[in-house]
Amino acid sequence: MDSYTLDVTQPDAVNALSDEMVQRYGRVDILVNNAGISICEKAETMSDSDWLKVIDVNLNGVFWCCRAFGKAMLAAGGGTVVNVGSMSGFIVNRPQEQSQYNASKAAVHHLTRSLAAEWAGRGVRVNAVAPTYIATEMTAYVNENPEMHHYWVGGTPMQRLGTPEEVASVALFLASDASSLMTGSIVLADGGYVCW
Repeated sequence: MDSYTLDVTQPDAVNALSDEMVQRYGRVDILVNNAGISICEKAETMSDSDWLKVIDVNLNGVFWCCRAFGKAMLAAGGGTVVNVGSMSGFIVNRPQEQSQYNASKAAVHHLTRSLAAEWAGRGVRVNAVAPTYIATEMTAYVNENPEMHHYWVGGTPMQRLGTPEEVASVALFLASDASSLMTGSIVLADGGYVCW
């Protein structure tokens, strides 16, 4: 399997990769937009550059990829896009302050619905998965932080973090024909977090 490195904040690079994929493979059937970053800062002291960095990766990058690869899918008569949003697009996280992350993920959800409505009649489905906190190297510090653990794990009815495999299984479902009637859906994979 081939792999490529892509900076999703560079629309020209995104367009070039989409063109290369179509030239090499004939078409693109599935796009999963999973690039994302978060910077925890108070809104009143957040720098313009930090705000823009998060919005550029989390929202603009999703749009650039959807536009480039979606255009190829529309030309081929079909395809499936799966965006990775977040439960943070539905809630305000605590105790960390991350207004730019939350805003970016809420925007990804609405972009998903908007593109789904635009492209559904032309054979391209667009959905999103909205995960909870996921156990990765980036989140391992929560186990050493009682306050974070209280809110992250204690605030989850299932009383645990999710795993990357659990998010991937939802993305696989949304990318597959098993979800053929779904477009514009934002599927929470949150262990029940938003129930409380």
